Amino acid sequence: MYNFRTDMAIERRDLYQKANKVKETPGIQVSQEQVNKDISISRVEVQNEQGEQAIGKPIGNYITIDIKNLKIATEEEITKAGEVVTKELKALMQPLVQEKEDILVVGLGNVYVTPDSLGPSVIKDIDITRHLIEHLPQYVDENTRPVSAISPGVLGTTGIETQEILTGIIEKVKPKLVIVIDALASRSIERISSTIQLADTGIVPGAGVGNKRKELTKQTLGIPVIAIGIPTVVEAATIAADSLDLVFQKMQEEAEKTATDGEKLYTIFKEITEEDKYNMIKEVLLPKDYNFIVTPKEIDELIKTMSSIVARGINASL
Repeated sequence: MYNFRTDMAIERRDLYQKANKVKETPGIQVSQEQVNKDISISRVEVQNEQGEQAIGKPIGNYITIDIKNLKIATEEEITKAGEVVTKELKALMQPLVQEKEDILVVGLGNVYVTPDSLGPSVIKDIDITRHLIEHLPQYVDENTRPVSAISPGVLGTTGIETQEILTGIIEKVKPKLVIVIDALASRSIERISSTIQLADTGIVPGAGVGNKRKELTKQTLGIPVIAIGIPTVVEAATIAADSLDLVFQKMQEEAEKTATDGEKLYTIFKEITEEDKYNMIKEVLLPKDYNFIVTPKEIDELIKTMSSIVARGINASL
């Protein structure tokens, strides 16, 4: 199994196919939908253990919503993206929970670290109704679903595993479904803060950056868990590998004109697998502690925009 740091099921499927030079992945079903010129959806279904082993993701459904030009998105485009999240989230929820049953929304991450602050940022905009239904029922529509929310912080500041906190809350509040929001790691620079992944399999916090915490799944919490994640970071080794590809592509273009040794060098490099390139670069970076986790300079604004899209999607679906 390749060791690229990515939480994205669609990227793991693509990497498997490149590594094995195949067009189909065993145990994996994929479908595509183009919503408009800026929004596309990829749906990955891991159907069996063979699919699990192929991409390292549990059996279940993984929906990837890619949004182009997010840095310059208008209010209308942000609203449309939120509507897409609503539609996909409703489809995941339908077989798991009844219309008026309690739902707990959980925002994972560290509010003081911008690339990891997605979860707490979303929680601030969630429409909370559980207390209103309990204490002010006369002011609430009879069809309102009880919704509660929490941002439990991180182990380094609380000393308590998120799984332990949620287990206690679930025992007391008794929701029928948990929706977890968290920042992810991606293999693709283009997907940073422009992609939303929804999954009905739960989540392992910190897995994408090599800092695994106790998993939040139906097996550990006792109720279904839907995970909503947005990639906000990428490894320096990934950026270096992608940059080398661009450099050698440029060399190939020049070599075709001049027939220099650059053509031979490019041919040799081209024959090296993507995983081998990544591992070579990682071997160079790791001993010097240069394999940083990198985020865009516009991350503050991107987190604000993506938080708004996710919060709108959740509120409308609930």
